Amino acid sequence: MSALLEIDRVTMRFGGLCAISDCRLSVSAGVAHGIIGPNGAGKTTLFNLITGIYRPTEGRIRFKGHDITGWRPARIALDGIGRTFQNIRLFKALTVLDNVRIAYDTQLHYHPLEALARVGRYGRGEEESIARGLGLLEHFGLAEFATLRACELPYGLQRRLEIARALAVQPSLLLLDEPAAGMNTAETAALTTFLRDIRAHFQVTMILIEHHMHLVMNLCDKITVLDFGRTLAEGTPAEVRADPRVIEAYLGDGEA
Repeated sequence: MSALLEIDRVTMRFGGLCAISDCRLSVSAGVAHGIIGPNGAGKTTLFNLITGIYRPTEGRIRFKGHDITGWRPARIALDGIGRTFQNIRLFKALTVLDNVRIAYDTQLHYHPLEALARVGRYGRGEEESIARGLGLLEHFGLAEFATLRACELPYGLQRRLEIARALAVQPSLLLLDEPAAGMNTAETAALTTFLRDIRAHFQVTMILIEHHMHLVMNLCDKITVLDFGRTLAEGTPAEVRADPRVIEAYLGDGEA
């Protein structure tokens, strides 16, 4: 499998704090790749580097074979990297449908005069955006809530909507930052099945930050373990689970 994303010796410093140190990561197209590690290990910082929120102090980031280091977040998103956040970031005063349409609308092209007059490509684009948005919501089991404000959804459905919005930009790489945060065991099991379905249906590569080990071990093909900004271990779920360094630093005897 070819490398879709390559992190090449990336370091990120904030003043005297080194959040990421000489990180190397290769993510193949089509896989689900887990990133685990204790709090403060640099996991979310790595996501912020990949999506252009931060520019690395050192090193390069390549996506689909070209260097995206220093690109703005909007350009990276349009190039094919979607993302969710640990703390859900929806437009909570907007409807469920409009949250998804905002992502679709970045792909529409029409002249400002067409928008003012609501004619031509603007009208066709609006119809397309609504149809595609409703279709996506249907797949995610959210169509019946299309006219509700996002803040009116229960927590689990808000998380599902955030993933739907990330997929609306049709990414080839989806970054999920602790999607099971705040969920109980049954909800996490349901989320695991849901993410498997997303991966198969949308044929999207995933990178997943998560503390729920059952989700990571049952979903991911490969896992990278970060500790204090450095790569501690990498391998298949079975290899990582059995690694003494990982057991000592993170998993503990109960998870081994």
